[in-house]
This record gives sequence, C-alpha cells and structure tokens, in this order.
Amino acid sequence: MQSYPPIDLDQLALSIQWVSVDGFGDNVAYVSRERGTIHRVCEENDELPEDIEDGSLYLAMPHQRDLDLGSLAVFKFARRELTDDQEDRVREIFQRRGAFGRFKDYVTRIGQLEAWCAFRAQAEKHALREWCEENGLLPPAPTDNDEA
Repeated sequence: MQSYPPIDLDQLALSIQWVSVDGFGDNVAYVSRERGTIHRVCEENDELPEDIEDGSLYLAMPHQRDLDLGSLAVFKFARRELTDDQEDRVREIFQRRGAFGRFKDYVTRIGQLEAWCAFRAQAEKHALREWCEENGLLPPAPTDNDEA
C-alpha cells in the first residue's frame, strides 16, 4: 500500500468535528492523498480543487459516529473509569434523547468531567490513527499518551 504525506491529527480532528456538527450531511471535508491537506466544503469556500470528489486524489472525511466516538466511547469510559452504580446511571441516561448533554452534566456532578475529556481525546486520536492507516494515509507516530 502506498504511503502518503503525514496528516496533522489536530486539523483532522477539527475537520471531523466540523463534519459531525451537521446532522444533515451539509458539512463535508476531504483530505488530499497527495499533500495531506484538508479541504472543508462550504458555501463560502469557492477555491476548492475541481477534482475534489475524485476518490483516488481526495478522501472524504468520516462523521464521528463512523469512528465509534459516540455512545460506544461513553460506555467504554463508564466501564473503565466509573463505579458499577455510576455505569448503570450512564446506561439509564442513554435510554432517552438528549443523552450527551445529560451525560456531560452527570460526569461534571460526580467529578469525572476532566477524566471523560481526557478519555474522549485519546479515543479520538486512536480512532483517527486507525482511520488514516485503513485509508493509506500516514498519521504522525503515536506518543505514549495515545493509548485509548
């Protein structure tokens, strides 16, 4: 498999968040396989390459749910970092709409917000590295802090 230029994981993470903010698929971003640059498609951006939709040259960026960064990450965090009672409460929270907001309130109330944010950041880095590798992109070398 051909290796491409290293991708800036911070820029990749920002772009995936941008893609994921919109629930209707209006926010789209592409990574250049040749240069490792990221292009966000929006109405204000009229300087996109003409061949942006050529899959051999550009790779469409996934939504965060495609990287299992939604409720699966929450449940993994709860299983690893919370007590059994707290984990049960998290599962109850996710049985209704608006769960992520209530989850954030809950982990704040029990003093675990910082731990959740750190866990989420590491899970995102790990998922982005895997996505890059699966698609022939070359992410920067992992650091000791990249365990998820």
